[in-house]
Amino acid sequence: MAKSERPKIGLALGSGGSRGLTHIGVIKALEENNIPIDFIAGSSIGAMAGGFYAAGLDIKKMEEIALETNWHRMFSLIDPHLKQGLVSGEKVKTFIEGYINGKKIEDCKIPFVAVATDLKTGEVVVLNKGEMAQAIRTSISIPLVFKPVEIDGRILADGGLSASVPVEIVRGMGANLVIAVNLDKHYYDEEWKPEWYDIANDSLNILRHRLALLNVANADIVIDIDVGKNHWYQFTNGQDKILTGEKAVKEVLPQLKELIYQKSKGGLKKYLRFFSE
Repeated sequence: MAKSERPKIGLALGSGGSRGLTHIGVIKALEENNIPIDFIAGSSIGAMAGGFYAAGLDIKKMEEIALETNWHRMFSLIDPHLKQGLVSGEKVKTFIEGYINGKKIEDCKIPFVAVATDLKTGEVVVLNKGEMAQAIRTSISIPLVFKPVEIDGRILADGGLSASVPVEIVRGMGANLVIAVNLDKHYYDEEWKPEWYDIANDSLNILRHRLALLNVANADIVIDIDVGKNHWYQFTNGQDKILTGEKAVKEVLPQLKELIYQKSKGGLKKYLRFFSE
């Protein structure tokens, strides 16, 4: 199908720590089924996965990176800071740069946006130009874990705080069919205990869950991911998460293809009618 005859498809990749490895499976399945991606917006881990792909990194290479990750590699990226965050984030930025190869957002193969949050105002901040690695590192800056990043006088942190699934942002980029990947649909822990950590953790998860539901309300296709009990830092053993992403796409694929067809057909009729008048 010619590009001019189909809707422009935007991918909104949600935040969610290590659950974001499922984004690799999602992209892989879309690619295998010839579903084009015209725009990508990502929050937190969604910015990392989406940014790597938008910059031209092969999806097989992304999968390889994920599967090579182990605890030794995880600890090698920790650079203690103890001011504004436990980790300065410079080693993580260097890790990102190793794959982005100095690209700027403007150089991306696919138009890309990383989402961050202004800690002073609470506003959603769209990072759509400048250094790619810096934008991704900013978007993944989990409060208290990573030191926030100062850009243009603003103190910025994790995009998931304000736009956990950036549906409206990717639509604003020009997408007229938005696929949202929600990592916060399932938050209930069956092994929950009334301890202070469980209460604090689940309270945050409930907030994330409610924000994500609001974010995806106007998406055309919502892919809800469930990887079961999982901590944000568990980036090891990524194969199951990647397969979960692939499976989730397969479940919505008939609906997605039908929607692409409907929007393409309607758009083509309107196009032909315009020239017949």
